[in-house]
Amino acid sequence: MDLLVYALLAIVALLLVGLLVVVLRRNESRQESTRHDMVLADTIQRVERSLREQEQALTKVVHERLDRSDKATGQVVTDLRERLARIDEAQKKIGELSTQVVSLQEILSNKQARGAFGEVQLNDLVVNALPPGAYDFQCTLSNGSRVDCLLRLPNPPGPIAIDAKFPLESYQLLRSVKAGDAQGLAGAQRAFQLAMRKHIGDIRDKYILPGETAESALLFLPSEAIYAELHANFAAVVDESYKARVWIVSPTTMMATLNTVRAVLKDVRMREQAGEVQKLVALMLNDVRLLEKRVANLRRHFSQTTEDMSEIETSTTRIIGRGERIQTVELGDQPEALPPPPSDRKLI
Repeated sequence: MDLLVYALLAIVALLLVGLLVVVLRRNESRQESTRHDMVLADTIQRVERSLREQEQALTKVVHERLDRSDKATGQVVTDLRERLARIDEAQKKIGELSTQVVSLQEILSNKQARGAFGEVQLNDLVVNALPPGAYDFQCTLSNGSRVDCLLRLPNPPGPIAIDAKFPLESYQLLRSVKAGDAQGLAGAQRAFQLAMRKHIGDIRDKYILPGETAESALLFLPSEAIYAELHANFAAVVDESYKARVWIVSPTTMMATLNTVRAVLKDVRMREQAGEVQKLVALMLNDVRLLEKRVANLRRHFSQTTEDMSEIETSTTRIIGRGERIQTVELGDQPEALPPPPSDRKLI
């Protein structure tokens, strides 16, 4: 009887030991499964944290590049606006020069003292025909001579002197000869010729200065009648004036001469303004080329950013898919080996 009891006790003890072993093994299996799940969760958390860090770094780089591009583009636009404003100002000056109109006034009706008669007419003609700064009245030259008017032309030909002190007395003497008085007419003509030759010589010697004035000068006659009389009856005097490079002009021909001078001055100023406009246009073209280069760089940055975002989305899709496959795996006593990580180095 004692042996049977001892045998039963031994069997019960063995059963208890076996049950205890089974329970311990189940606990170890559960702990191993729990540790495996914790490792997977930790891996997934590290991957997510790495992705978030990469996304934040990429976002920061994109924002910095966009800020630099915005500043550079804003500076280029500002420079373009300034240069366009300068071009508009230059165009306005050209428009002002092209719209200047010479108004013809009653010149021959000016009744002044005989000595200042020619100077008054010359003053009216020049002031009405030329812009300020293109002439000087009563200008003193380097030799001490004072010229009635000096036209400021660029070289060539250079400043042109105009003399208006015509010896009106000799012409009045010529016109006062009675009809039929041949001797008186001959004497008056000789006096007129002498006065004209002397006046032409004085203009040549006083107002034609090499290196300072033009190679010619103008003798202004205050009346069309005197001009007609001179060319009709005193051709030799006119030829002598040509040789002395002293051009004789009347109010009408003086007006035409001043219009030519005005056109020359206008052309010079327009060329100066055109040169400034060309310079500004060249600068603007350089800015446009620089802007085009910067826009191309910005487009390349945007393309690279789009490509990086696409790769990030691809990696995220892969991770999510693999995580879902991991969740569907039934874990047994021995965990299956995880597949090797992908070769995509941008995943983490």
